[in-house]
Amino acid sequence: MTNLTNLSFIALDISGENYLSWVQDVKLHLGSKKLSNTIKAENTSTVEENFTSIIFLRHHMHEDLKSEYLEVEDPFILWENLKDMFDHRKLVYLPAAENDWANLRLQDFRSVRAYSSALFKISSRLIMCGDVVTEKRKINKTLSTFHPNNINLVEMYRERKFTKFRDLLSTLLVAEQNHELVIKNHQSRPTRSAPLPEVNNTTFQQNVRGKGHGGGRGHGRYRGRGRGRGHLRPYNSSGHQKWQPETQTKRKAPQGGKTDNLCHKCGMEGHWSRNCYIPQHLVDLY
Repeated sequence: MTNLTNLSFIALDISGENYLSWVQDVKLHLGSKKLSNTIKAENTSTVEENFTSIIFLRHHMHEDLKSEYLEVEDPFILWENLKDMFDHRKLVYLPAAENDWANLRLQDFRSVRAYSSALFKISSRLIMCGDVVTEKRKINKTLSTFHPNNINLVEMYRERKFTKFRDLLSTLLVAEQNHELVIKNHQSRPTRSAPLPEVNNTTFQQNVRGKGHGGGRGHGRYRGRGRGRGHLRPYNSSGHQKWQPETQTKRKAPQGGKTDNLCHKCGMEGHWSRNCYIPQHLVDLY
């Protein structure tokens, strides 16, 4: 026979606070070892099976309880004595469990997982106290405690006619996860805050420069309107790009220091500034 003296679950407390859960644990463990008949009336268990069962029960009891039932060797008698001592706990736990069930609401929890955990705990207490918690009861409890703002979701879930609570729970968990993902994506970047498309800096500067007076074009050239027409080329000075008339760069300085016929407005020879015919935008560039 397998050794059952190893502590498989929490021992029965002297106060009986854990009696209801202890009873369920004992039934499950004795059933797994095929010893369930030892705690039933008029059983046909062998002497070995009875001794194994009584050892298992005593090992999972408080020391004071062991001393109180020291002379009991029949597992059924011990089982009944403990039932008479602590079975009234059902009358104590049942009203509290019913009150917790009545106040249980999905809208009071921050997540579906936290709500389901509380629901299972309360329902297990009700079952241990002899109350019946059906699948339909769990489903109605959940759908009737949604927040009023989600009334449309409630109607949608009711139309699906769930028959098992775990199916409704799975649907709620998936919907909650998708909702959290949408909120996270929204908070990562506010509405209408899409980044501007990247523009080639050189092309942008050329286009801006080409849109000067006279309807010129980019790509490093300028074509003015009117009588003055010339090609422009850039040169770097102090880190900034500037434009200089090409005619000026090709002009040689006057020899002998004579600047009588030099235009101080555009820098060209052959006329004075008061007779200058160069367009104003070329003068500004000069």
